[in-house]
Amino acid sequence: MTVRIQLLFLIGFFITSCNSQDCSNFKNSFSSYEQAKKIIETTDFELYDKCNTSKSSWILKAEYYSCDKKNGYLIIRTRKKTYIHKRLPKKLWNEFKNADSFGKFYNARIKGKYQLII
Repeated sequence: MTVRIQLLFLIGFFITSCNSQDCSNFKNSFSSYEQAKKIIETTDFELYDKCNTSKSSWILKAEYYSCDKKNGYLIIRTRKKTYIHKRLPKKLWNEFKNADSFGKFYNARIKGKYQLII
């Protein structure tokens, strides 16, 4: 490797290492939704999963993050807002991914039950 490539590799490693954390150091309280979203998205969770929401007219993106592979954070993105849910059981996440209608499933089984309250 040339010195320049080695330097770029080290800089990239340093930036990645400083911006992420693992589950053992995960901060479970947040001062804002934006902070929660940033911390969740930059933590190296034991389980990360997403589903294809292209069939939904309302949900643009859905991602699931879990440290223990039993319960986790669900982040739902719509055109107007991002919703964060905590302690969502993995089983419920799997049911959501397989639902005929993400919006109907979300409203019936998730909305108001696992909200992240700041």
